[in-house]
Amino acid sequence: MRRSLLPAVLLILAAAGPAAAQQLDLGNIAGDLEGQTVGSIIQLFGLLTVLSLAPGIMIMVTSFTRFIIVFSILRSGLGLPSTPANLILISLSLFMTFYVMTPTFDRAWNDGVQPLVANEIDEEEAFGLISEPFREFMVANVRDRDFDLFADLARERGQEDVSVQDADFRILIPAFMISEIRRGFEIGFLIVLPFLVIDLIVATITMSMGMMMLPPVVVSLPFKILFFVLIDGWNLLVGSLVRSFA
Repeated sequence: MRRSLLPAVLLILAAAGPAAAQQLDLGNIAGDLEGQTVGSIIQLFGLLTVLSLAPGIMIMVTSFTRFIIVFSILRSGLGLPSTPANLILISLSLFMTFYVMTPTFDRAWNDGVQPLVANEIDEEEAFGLISEPFREFMVANVRDRDFDLFADLARERGQEDVSVQDADFRILIPAFMISEIRRGFEIGFLIVLPFLVIDLIVATITMSMGMMMLPPVVVSLPFKILFFVLIDGWNLLVGSLVRSFA
């Protein structure tokens, strides 16, 4: 019985040796791939990375910051902490951002993305062509004082002097974001001021009438909403915000 099993065991071991060697020989896997296939894998990985960072990029280099700040201040000025809902404000800000940034997006797509997909240019050249429209948009809307602040900070850290036209994104993007936040608060102040006047008038009337138990905000809320509707506030606000971009 044992003698009959011995040839079978030797045959199995002899067949398993070459199979194991083939399974463990992984050194030629990368070499078998063509250069174009490896390049496609790298492009796909880069695309997935950009898509994962898309929300942050949208906030940093587009007009989204100004829209969302102004809409949030408007809601607070009306005295409606949850109306319109956050989803509505963010959606409106996104669509208005796409409306304002459409020429920039079109240039980036036509000049950089399409040639890259068609393998007409490499990744480095495509990055420059895609980022150039966004650079021009930020340069047109950044405040000189904010840019000078970050340029001075970069100079203090040993970097060379740069102008706003050829500045590095590490300097241009934070300067642009600060400029957008400042302009958002400026517009928000002009929006809240009429509502503050209504609150003061209503508070003065209710106090003079001795209505101590009724909060003035409750009385002034319908008047503020009526005032905003009568002047067609959403139309004026959105139109002014779109025209405020260079």
